[in-house]
Amino acid sequence: MIESFEPEVWLLIAMFGVAILTGFIDSIAGGGGLIMMPALLAAGLPPHLAIGTNKAQSVFGTSMACRNYWKGGLVEVRENLPLVALAFAGATGGAILIQQISATVLSYIVPVFLLGLAVYVIFSPRMTDEDAHQRLSRKGYASVAGGIGFYDGFFGPGTGQFFTASLVGLRGHGLTRATGNAKLFNAATNWASVLVFALGGKIIWVLGLTMAVGAMLGGFLGSRFAIKHGARIIRPLMIVASLGLTGKLIWDLFAA
Repeated sequence: MIESFEPEVWLLIAMFGVAILTGFIDSIAGGGGLIMMPALLAAGLPPHLAIGTNKAQSVFGTSMACRNYWKGGLVEVRENLPLVALAFAGATGGAILIQQISATVLSYIVPVFLLGLAVYVIFSPRMTDEDAHQRLSRKGYASVAGGIGFYDGFFGPGTGQFFTASLVGLRGHGLTRATGNAKLFNAATNWASVLVFALGGKIIWVLGLTMAVGAMLGGFLGSRFAIKHGARIIRPLMIVASLGLTGKLIWDLFAA
């Protein structure tokens, strides 16, 4: 079923500005949805339209950030292609499922994971730009990539943090390198979600594409900033984004 929503000019301008901010945050630490999703819902979009339209704008910002990290030598495309394909497939399945059922159960579970992630980032000595011994091989990481991909298609908040933290903790990547490769995975999962939501008529294209321009600008600026400053800026922003997203999800649970 195709839902409709007619955005006014003021809303397009306002959401363009919001997209610049979320694109900047997403390209460094993830968690831009902490700002974007409430903004879309406050604008009056029904939940499924908000999710689909958010994916439509986010994919452009993530892709722009991925391009910059790749140009900076921080993305390994060829080596990760099989894992990216699994993440894409997982996100496709998750995006199909979320259009059929509610994401209420995940809304209870995700804050726990995000809080744990924030604690890990704060206390782990591995959260630097130094590569470390990998705990999982590329093949062993396949189920992790597919699982996070499914989560992104089904629910989404914190996906960038989950990819980054797992690449640091399980694959032994330095933090900036992990952030770059996380954008490759996240771009794939976003594109999968966009395709599914587009086929389901759950994207407001005029709004999504307007925000996409802002997201690309924010993603360009943010990724350049992260490449220049490395772990010393990525680590604190990951902590803030994870704790902020955790607080927002918990607030939504008690406010419901």
